[in-house]
Amino acid sequence: MSALMKFLHIAAAITWLGGAGFMLFALRAAAAEQLAPPQRLPLITQVLRRFFAMVWPAIAILLVTGLAMLLRVGTKNAPMGWHLMFGIGLLMFALFGHLYFGPFRRLKLAVTASDWPEGGRRVGQIASLAMINLVLGALAIAAVIFLV
Repeated sequence: MSALMKFLHIAAAITWLGGAGFMLFALRAAAAEQLAPPQRLPLITQVLRRFFAMVWPAIAILLVTGLAMLLRVGTKNAPMGWHLMFGIGLLMFALFGHLYFGPFRRLKLAVTASDWPEGGRRVGQIASLAMINLVLGALAIAAVIFLV
């Protein structure tokens, strides 16, 4: 059971953080170089919609497997890195919820209204929040590796 929990936890983290890295450093940059806002923003919106449909289950898996592993050893016995990962993870979940229900919702509205300047602002805001989450994810991984 422990190996399965670790596998699911790592796979969910890879899905979320790897997807965020791809969006930030590959897709967004290439789309900005190649496409005007009327083509770029609907593309980014649809890609984010599909990606976020994978992030929600990844968050659920991370929460369930993380809690299961933490409770299995007991919170008193868990290394400090586990506690830090859990706390950072909760912050990441909250930040993603804000990103999804705030800027992403407004991006979809802007694209529907063909308001390209507003859509561009929202994509920038989403990228900033995603970058913060990517850094937090790296800190959570570092905590669990170095603080055992």
